[in-house]
Amino acid sequence: MANVFKTFTDSDITTTRTLLHEAIPITGTIVSGTYNEENLKTFDAGTHVSQYDYPFLSSSANHIFDLTCGFSSSSPLSGAAVSQNAKKINIYNQLAQVLVGHDQNGNVLSFDRDGDLTGGTKHQEAFFMLFARLLTKDEVKKGSFEITFITGGMPTGSSQEQGGWLVADRLTIGDYGAAGDFRTNSPAGEYGILYTSSTSPGTAGNVGVGLLYYQAGVAVFTASIFNGGGLVNSGLRPVTTDENSNGGFGPPIYDDSIDTASVNAMLTGTTIANFANGVRNRIHNISFNNTTELNSSIYFCRANHNEFNYSSNPTYLDASKIRVKNVSSDESVAYITTVGLYSADNELLAVAKLSEPLKKTPSNEVTIRTRLDW
Repeated sequence: MANVFKTFTDSDITTTRTLLHEAIPITGTIVSGTYNEENLKTFDAGTHVSQYDYPFLSSSANHIFDLTCGFSSSSPLSGAAVSQNAKKINIYNQLAQVLVGHDQNGNVLSFDRDGDLTGGTKHQEAFFMLFARLLTKDEVKKGSFEITFITGGMPTGSSQEQGGWLVADRLTIGDYGAAGDFRTNSPAGEYGILYTSSTSPGTAGNVGVGLLYYQAGVAVFTASIFNGGGLVNSGLRPVTTDENSNGGFGPPIYDDSIDTASVNAMLTGTTIANFANGVRNRIHNISFNNTTELNSSIYFCRANHNEFNYSSNPTYLDASKIRVKNVSSDESVAYITTVGLYSADNELLAVAKLSEPLKKTPSNEVTIRTRLDW
C-alpha cells in the first residue's frame, strides 16, 4: 500500500475513442442449406423465427438473427380475413415505435423510404431482420452492409440449386453511400437507406428499398422487392417439411398450392413463420462489418526528479540503512514496478504492472502512460 500520493491535474488525463471492426459473412448455406430446418427455431407465439448457425439444440449453436414481417394498419393489405392480421400489425407498430418513434399526437410513425418522418413514401408492408448482438457488437459499420436475395423463377429438375431455388437472378441490396450520408432522427440511433445499386443512390432510378438501423442491428425491407420487375410470381413459398427423397439433405419441400403466390398473397394468406421461411430460403448471402467501440482513459503518471526516489517496501532498509547504497554519499535509488490509481479518499481502484522495473533516482524523471479501457 502506498504511503505517498500524487494528485492528477487536468493536463495529466486524456480520453480516446477507438473503433474496431470485424467482417461478418453469412452465407446462404447457413441460412437455408446445410442444416435445412434444424438450425431454425419457431416459437409457439408465431411472431418470428430465429436463425442459428448450427442446429439450435446444439451447445455450440450461435443465434444469428430473427426474421419476421408485418404491415401498417393503414396498409391496403390489412383486413379481418388476413392470416394473423393483428399480430402482423402489432409487429410493425412495435418495431416502428422503437425505431421511428411517435408524432406530436402520440401516433406511431411509419417507416419512410427516405427517412422523412413528416411526409414521403412509406414502407407500409415490410419484413424485418433483427441481427444478434453477438454479430453486430456495438453497431454495424456504415457503408459495409450487403445482402443478396435470389429472385429467379421456379426451378425444374436438375436446375435446382440453393434451397431448391434457381440461382440465376439475384438482387443485391446495400447501404451504399451511408458512410457519409446517414440519418439521425431515430430514437434508436443512426440509420441508413438501403438501395439496390451503388450507382447514384437516392436518385429517381435508385430509390430506397429499406432501412438499416446501425446501433439497433435491425434491417427493414419493403416487401415490394419481391413484387415487381418480373417478380410478381416470385415463387415465395412456405416450407411444409424438411423431409424429402434425399433423406432430409436435399432441397426442402414446399406448399405447392401457392407456388406462384405474389408477395402480397404471402403476406395476407399465410402465417408469419411461413412468410419468414419463404424469405429465408431466398437469401443468398449477407455480409457486413461490425463495430466495437473501445473507450480509453489515459493517465500520465509523472515522477519528477525529487519524487518517488525511496521505496515503502520494508526490505528497502536493512538496519535502518538503504540497501541499494554502498556509501552514504551515493544517490538513493528506487525501482518502479507497479503503478496504483487511487480514488480521492486514497482507495486503490486499479493496478498497472510494468514489464520491467524502471530505475528512479534524483537525477532523472519518469512518465508512465497508463490506459484504462472500457
